[in-house]
Amino acid sequence: MAKHESMTAKAASVRIKAKGLQRLRWYCQMCEKQCRDQNGFKCHCASESHQRQMAIFAEHPERYVEQFSKEFEEVFLSILSRRYGTKKVNANQVYQEIIADRQHLHMNATKWNTLSDFAKYLGREGKCRVEDSERGWLIEWIDNSPEALARKAAITKKERQEMDDEQREQMLLQEQIERAQKSQQAGASQAQESDTPDPSTSSDLKRDGTGQPIKLAWKIAPAKESLGQSGLLKSNKLQAKAKPNLARPNPFKAAL
Repeated sequence: MAKHESMTAKAASVRIKAKGLQRLRWYCQMCEKQCRDQNGFKCHCASESHQRQMAIFAEHPERYVEQFSKEFEEVFLSILSRRYGTKKVNANQVYQEIIADRQHLHMNATKWNTLSDFAKYLGREGKCRVEDSERGWLIEWIDNSPEALARKAAITKKERQEMDDEQREQMLLQEQIERAQKSQQAGASQAQESDTPDPSTSSDLKRDGTGQPIKLAWKIAPAKESLGQSGLLKSNKLQAKAKPNLARPNPFKAAL
């Protein structure tokens, strides 16, 4: 069968199909060859080069499967950590980014038959947090690098310091509240004691049981003017008594 010319539409269609992604089941991982259809894959399996590669694989099959599984896991976790970080994402979304590369390592060469088995494996190994939802398997990468652990330790230490400061402030505030309550209670007790009368000094007005009416006697005080005159006379008399006789005797009257 003659080949198509390079500039024809058929040749362009063949080139476009060759560049695009093909069916995964028609890909040979040992030979790293992608076949376009089932007939092409059958012809490739019957070829001599494929037989030689399969003979090499048959010598140590576990080693090759383990190597392919390790490479696939590294690529998957690399894309998950660099692209999404510690965010929760659908596992199929990450897988679609892996197979976007035509030369990627196919899952049919690993020890996991489906993507669900691979997601469960990541959850068991503690490399991702896995959750089964209606949209599929949701995975979240767990960062266990030394830098991340040191960062988490610093954050934890800072939170503890903030918690200690808050507890210290709460203790001081509680002590101030207790002191204020004690002072308020002491002031209230002192005010109550001052308002309560002393039974030793207090005297109640008691009425005898005779039934006689109570009589009140009123006395009129003297006027201020009379009090002032009488007091003035008394003071003059006292001054006269206390004044000594300073008159000298007359000698002529004494001779007569």
